[in-house]
Amino acid sequence: MTDEHRHRPDRAAATAPRLAPLPEDGWDASTQELLAPIPRDADGHLANVFTTLVRHPGLFRHFLPFGSHLLRDGRLSDRTRELLILRTACNTRAGYEWGRHVPLARAVGVSDEEIQRIGAGPDAQGWTAADARLLRAADELHRDARLAAATWSALAADHDEAQLIEITMLVGQYHMVAFFLNSAGTRLEPGYDKETLPAPTPACEDGAEGVHGDA
Repeated sequence: MTDEHRHRPDRAAATAPRLAPLPEDGWDASTQELLAPIPRDADGHLANVFTTLVRHPGLFRHFLPFGSHLLRDGRLSDRTRELLILRTACNTRAGYEWGRHVPLARAVGVSDEEIQRIGAGPDAQGWTAADARLLRAADELHRDARLAAATWSALAADHDEAQLIEITMLVGQYHMVAFFLNSAGTRLEPGYDKETLPAPTPACEDGAEGVHGDA
């Protein structure tokens, strides 16, 4: 593995997008219908992730209900969901995902200190045992595409079967979205771009490269 790959920058935040968001004056009736249910940001615009992904309208039509269910109607607590998403954003170096979800995490009670500590991973001092298990689950799914038996058993102590399923599906969903965002070079909107990813830790770096280390 080269040094360039091991310490890769977050290029999506530094370069023009490969796929630009579809401008509103270019939306046809079908596009308007697809985007109509999505809440707009405070400035009246839709998030770039949606106006870029809608360039594939057939996929978008099926993607939106699934993603919305996990985000709005899932079985996991809001805090659990956002810890898993932010650790996944760290592992995949998805600056857009991080920037959009930091405000959501704050809104459900995750402190600024905890948000920054997410970059240090599950073994950092200060996590409760339950929070550390969640971050470790995100790391194992990222690194190994499965939860270790010990992690599954520990999570099962305070999550029911549906929630265990949702943990794996949520992390998988946000990996998929990160693949798209990082590859398309989707840019964060003004106001969200101040939320920068924590500096890569060995855990994030190894996980991002698929190395079987302490991700």
